[in-house]
Amino acid sequence: MCIAVFLWQSHPLYPFLLFLNRDEDHNRATEALRWWEDGETVGGRDLVGGGTWLGCTRHGRLAFLTNFKEASSFPAAKSRGDLPLRYLQSEKSPAEFAEEIQDEISLYNGFNLVVAHVLSKSMIYITNRPPHGDKLVTQVSPGIHVLSNANLDSPWPKCLRLREGFQQLLAENGSGEFPVKTMVEEVMTNTVKDEETELPHVFTPETEYHLSSIFVDMQRPTGRYGTRSISAIIVKSHGDGGGDGEICFYERHLEEGDSWKEHTQQFVIIQNQSI
Repeated sequence: MCIAVFLWQSHPLYPFLLFLNRDEDHNRATEALRWWEDGETVGGRDLVGGGTWLGCTRHGRLAFLTNFKEASSFPAAKSRGDLPLRYLQSEKSPAEFAEEIQDEISLYNGFNLVVAHVLSKSMIYITNRPPHGDKLVTQVSPGIHVLSNANLDSPWPKCLRLREGFQQLLAENGSGEFPVKTMVEEVMTNTVKDEETELPHVFTPETEYHLSSIFVDMQRPTGRYGTRSISAIIVKSHGDGGGDGEICFYERHLEEGDSWKEHTQQFVIIQNQSI
């Protein structure tokens, strides 16, 4: 049950800022943040499905994914983690990629996918569980957005808490440099849970209670489950007319033995890929 908050095209120094918690079974094989074999893609990797939940490329492509909360799923469905990877490794614009996959999204269990290209200032939200009458594909507007395991900007209590905490941090830090690690620690490790009357009714009340915090840590019959990594992607404008040129990808990853390890990858966007 992942959760993300992001700022898009509405800050003078940071065209894009994302904080994302990945919640997963602790015994699911996962690789921490690193450059992939193609030398182009950077992100963590799900070693079971082979895909990723969050990644970016040297050319300013970004993609992140959350699962849709549902009572049941189809075991034979295609791996959702393949979708961000396909976009990152393509040369299509976000809108073109969204059009390409529309005919096959029914082959996946419920998902939310955000794909973006920083240099062209294009961001698209794709879901195969749209609200009644809404579109599968939506252009993301500038501003603050929260994505958990329902549709984009759904008013779940923990999403509202995250938005409020994020807005407060933005107000405190103004238009200058952000102390990103401190900001991540303040908002993404919050363990406040919902009141009983606020809980959804997809899973048992006990499970819903433990899932209702921004940072999750719980025991399930299959083993320990919760926040395995806390990530931030920061796109910083050069401020010299040179465009949106620098990406910093930070991750705190839970290792065996309950120790947290930090990884950071920083690079300048290559601007010669047409979109």
